[in-house]
Amino acid sequence: MRATFMLGEIGNGLRRNVSMVVSVVLVTMISMYLLGLGLLAQRQVDTMKDYWFDRVQVSIFLCVDKSLYPNCAGAATTPAQRDQLQAQLEQMKPTVKDVYYESQAQAYARFKEQFKNSPLGDQATERAFADSFRVSLNDPGKYDVIASSFQGAPGVGKVQDQKQLLDKFFTFMNVVSWSAISLAVLMVVCATLLMATTIRQTAFSRRRETGIMRLVGASNLTIQFPFIMETVVSAIIGAGLAMWLLYATVRYGISGYLSNALLDTAFIGTADVVLIAPWVIGGVVLLAIFTSGFTLRRYLRV
Repeated sequence: MRATFMLGEIGNGLRRNVSMVVSVVLVTMISMYLLGLGLLAQRQVDTMKDYWFDRVQVSIFLCVDKSLYPNCAGAATTPAQRDQLQAQLEQMKPTVKDVYYESQAQAYARFKEQFKNSPLGDQATERAFADSFRVSLNDPGKYDVIASSFQGAPGVGKVQDQKQLLDKFFTFMNVVSWSAISLAVLMVVCATLLMATTIRQTAFSRRRETGIMRLVGASNLTIQFPFIMETVVSAIIGAGLAMWLLYATVRYGISGYLSNALLDTAFIGTADVVLIAPWVIGGVVLLAIFTSGFTLRRYLRV
């Protein structure tokens, strides 16, 4: 009987406060969606780090005619110097995993293909590129070994570590993801304040019923429970909608489009959404219970 009464009170409360319930649902949905985006952005950064750092290469750029690299003195690398550099790289195995030689023409063609839809592709000239050795390492952290061995060597214009470039990119990605999380935290604060306001207004509008329940000896828990559950139900609906939107974003935006458009990049998937969903929804439930319980304390004092 008590359970039936409680469920009836919860249902009546939700029907009588439809506009307030919708407000809580929408604010919770937006805040949890932004929070989920921030969390997934962090997971994407970690996924890309694992993917790219395993494929990071050290580029040893050789000298070309009239090169601007100081070590080149305007002269191109001779075939003998190039063969000496390649032999030295072969001797550095197993620190060096693989060595790939890319000519100036090949580097130019690759750039034109990569930027075929960009003005950069039309503006580039072959003279802007140089022959190079692309060196894969078994341990990307051993870049200094390559740099110290080849920087300033005859025929070498520049030694560049892709990891240094990727670190800048991942730093930017981390800033973006933490900005999204910060915005989500602000939205969570807004959702908390809206929950508290909704509970206060609902409790005020039903103060007569609450007074009657108190007169007949109802406990604090009996009085509080319908209010708390109304807030919890609204919050769960909002969080559920947020996770559905997040799932659709990953399913169709990332797995369905980006992963097909960028085949050489690792992306997160819907499994990552499933992984964070229980934590997000559980956090929303705890937030709703805490906010409701704290707000209702003053309305139980008669």
